[in-house]
Amino acid sequence: MPAETETITTDALDRRIMSALQFDGRASFRRIAQALGSSEQTVARRYRRLREAGILRVVVLPDPRASRESLFVRIRTAPGAAEPIGSALARRPDVSWVTLAAAGTEVMCALRADDPRDRDELVLKNLPRLSQVTDVSTASLLHVFAETGLQEWQGFDGRLDAQEIAALGARSRRHVPVRRTADDDALLAPLAADGRISYAALAAATGRNESAVARRVEALLERGMLFVDVEVAYALIGFRAAATLWLTVAPADIHRVGSEIALHPEVGFVGAVSGPASLVVAVTCRDTADLYRYITERLAPITAIRQHEVTVTVRHLKQAGTVMNGDRLPRLSP
Repeated sequence: MPAETETITTDALDRRIMSALQFDGRASFRRIAQALGSSEQTVARRYRRLREAGILRVVVLPDPRASRESLFVRIRTAPGAAEPIGSALARRPDVSWVTLAAAGTEVMCALRADDPRDRDELVLKNLPRLSQVTDVSTASLLHVFAETGLQEWQGFDGRLDAQEIAALGARSRRHVPVRRTADDDALLAPLAADGRISYAALAAATGRNESAVARRVEALLERGMLFVDVEVAYALIGFRAAATLWLTVAPADIHRVGSEIALHPEVGFVGAVSGPASLVVAVTCRDTADLYRYITERLAPITAIRQHEVTVTVRHLKQAGTVMNGDRLPRLSP
């Protein structure tokens, strides 16, 4: 990320609120305040400041494990072509995140392929036809490593202790796929815009009964069809070194190593994938020195890792379902 990126000052309470939301992005301000020993009004005010500054955003999105296939796509380009190609991909609703890497000559993205024809159209036809594209490779997501829900980055200073986490409570999740309906699809746009939207507002936006909306959203969350994601504009709070790691381990070690890495606070995502690498890992550190220490001090002792490739992120174009506004998340009105 650019060295001149603005850093916005956050204090210990701001970071603890962000950390609490990582455990449950839809937790009430009252429950967060009780867990952190603060007041509901203070927590609500701090959250709105972070949101309006473009630092933090809570979204509710389809769980990638509920898609027929989720792909990681790596696109190598001629110099100067990566950003316009990445920006075009970021506008696609079936692309969940997009980054520029390799000094701006590589685009990486995640594609949710509910319909294989959409996947084939993009990967086999559209991208290879572009004269600026020099190579396209894909890896299918086989498994996501996380104890509850999807893995969340926990690199904040002053993370919550076990008692505070227990006070927040854990959302029950059972990955039991159910068929999504047209009524469910109507819920997705408001939830993707603001994952903390009230059930009353969601009912008004969809023209449905509030209690029915609440029951259905909670059921989709519990059954793993939707997940709550907390997007953080890492550069704005001083974390400017992001990278994707492609790790190769023996098949017998994949689950053990993936589960271990998922517990590292610097890690936001770990998945088992097809292709030459066994695991893909998203890491965010303060700077390149911290990234180096992570690789040489945290990963190096895991002797089952046979090979590794580090792809340093130049810029995030899209996080989860949100197109970035430079280094900021798009602002939401209070």
